[in-house]
Amino acid sequence: MTRPEDVADSVPRLLSAVLASLRDGKDSVNPLMRVCQACVSLLPVDGASISIMLGTQHRQSLYASDPVVEHLEDVQFSLGEGPCFEAFDTGRPVLVPNLAERVDHTWPMFAAEVPPEQVGAIFAFPLRRGAARFGAMDMYRRTPGWLSPADLATALQIVDIATSALLAVSATGPEGEISEEWLTELVRDRTVVHQATGIVVAEFAISAEQALARLRGYAFANGRRIQGLAEDLVAGRLHPRVIDE
Repeated sequence: MTRPEDVADSVPRLLSAVLASLRDGKDSVNPLMRVCQACVSLLPVDGASISIMLGTQHRQSLYASDPVVEHLEDVQFSLGEGPCFEAFDTGRPVLVPNLAERVDHTWPMFAAEVPPEQVGAIFAFPLRRGAARFGAMDMYRRTPGWLSPADLATALQIVDIATSALLAVSATGPEGEISEEWLTELVRDRTVVHQATGIVVAEFAISAEQALARLRGYAFANGRRIQGLAEDLVAGRLHPRVIDE
């Protein structure tokens, strides 16, 4: 258990470490990695991730601290729903202390895809400055449970540091938006999904948004991840007409 006084000392140290990493400038993901690792050290959570978002079509995972939260990221991207989308859309934290007992149906497909033995609670926070939203930060814990008021205050401080780090490394445009050029250069670039979306657009003469929705629907109906489906389409192992059958 982390003592409150240790947390009070650790948050300023985290900020200093992130600033030092930003000044070093060798790896744009490293400051965000430090933030996610701090979440696990300072909060009663088992993993954390950071993603940037430009709407439902453009979402890029920047860092995930472990395979479980990486899986949560992949499921949300495949389905186009989940706590990070809700946090981004509403601009408010999404706090789910017991995923198995969630009573609303905002993202039922996501909840059905998450193993209850691995994820008991999920907390998602928007990355924002004023009215501008840039992405989301997800945290999970294996067992159900709330964040205490002190934990929530610490989480919000960490999220604020994550937002500052993201804006510092992302080559934002004149209106404070994330640069799409920078987005495509990231280490976890989902180029193959965009290529598959283009194939579906050409095949059915539909918009990119509709094409991505069809890919997600087919992947979910067939128990697949959108990344693998996209790879099959791009490699020619699957004809795009199959997703419309």
